[in-house]
Amino acid sequence: MRLTTRQQFTRSCVGLAIATLLAVLSGCADSSSTDGTTSGSPDQTAGGQKKYRIAVIPKGTTHDFWLSVWAGAEQAAEELGNVEVIWDGPESESQKDVQINLVDGFINDQVDGICLAPIDRDGMIPVVRRAKDAGIPTLIFDSGLSDPSATISYVATDNYRGGVIAGEHMAELLDGKGNVILLRYQEGSESTEQREDGFLETLAKYPDIKIISDEQRVTTDTVEAVRVSSSLLLTHGDNVDGIFTVCESLNKGMLKALQDKQLAGKVNFIGFDSDPQLVEAMENGQMHGIVLQNPVKMGYESVKNMVAHLEGEQVESVISTGEALATPVNMNMDEMHALLFPEKHRE
Repeated sequence: MRLTTRQQFTRSCVGLAIATLLAVLSGCADSSSTDGTTSGSPDQTAGGQKKYRIAVIPKGTTHDFWLSVWAGAEQAAEELGNVEVIWDGPESESQKDVQINLVDGFINDQVDGICLAPIDRDGMIPVVRRAKDAGIPTLIFDSGLSDPSATISYVATDNYRGGVIAGEHMAELLDGKGNVILLRYQEGSESTEQREDGFLETLAKYPDIKIISDEQRVTTDTVEAVRVSSSLLLTHGDNVDGIFTVCESLNKGMLKALQDKQLAGKVNFIGFDSDPQLVEAMENGQMHGIVLQNPVKMGYESVKNMVAHLEGEQVESVISTGEALATPVNMNMDEMHALLFPEKHRE
């Protein structure tokens, strides 16, 4: 039968409608799993859970400590199953403006939560407030803010207690008398300032221990740390009995300066935070103590508590991850060995 132009048009439209309907039905079938559950949208897991995007922003990305924090954050994400950790931070721990820009970028990207280790206790407050105003909660880890009112929790070592531990060990090594150098970290870092305060206030209880230098500061640049340490040893080398450095880059710089001047092992040396190079120095008698944090636990607890908050649970305002002292005597014990060689994130 010959169809008119109108009949041909009508049949074409009907055919198109049927094809469209079949495509829609096929799409609906594809969106369901074989057991009848939906596969989930981009912000849901296959089981229908809300999937959270958590930005984790360290002070820097070059030191081993932060790689261990990253490993802990990823452990928590894997355990929870509904978390994507977005790890990004400045290369150097002196790049405050870079860190601020990163936080602002994550605010614009509308992540679900931000875990932040602030480079500066005061300078990071405005951007954290911007995150809160945007409805994005911020959890602080490692180093605190001078005003924590815009944050949900603080996950960290008790850094003051860590400084006290170093001070008590130094007093024991010196038998209560001698001359001591404290090499400080850059101003504005709450965690290291707490370590410095704990150390100095502890040694103030010993009238025969004299602090002969505590005004020098160094950034995360190890080359700078070697230079400043060498200058201190040039000035005080024959008169110094003990030295305390408060973070990884300062530890390495001072160790190198002591080795260069043939003073390693002759001066009682305590550091804060571990590294394979420092462990070797302690094995060789060139370091006499290392105050240890638990960076893996720090990353783990930060992500776990952020997700707990997002799911409506109450979280503690301060969560301690512990501190310990490794010495040549106890460094091979299982617990101490795990802290001296913490797991690190690997690409």
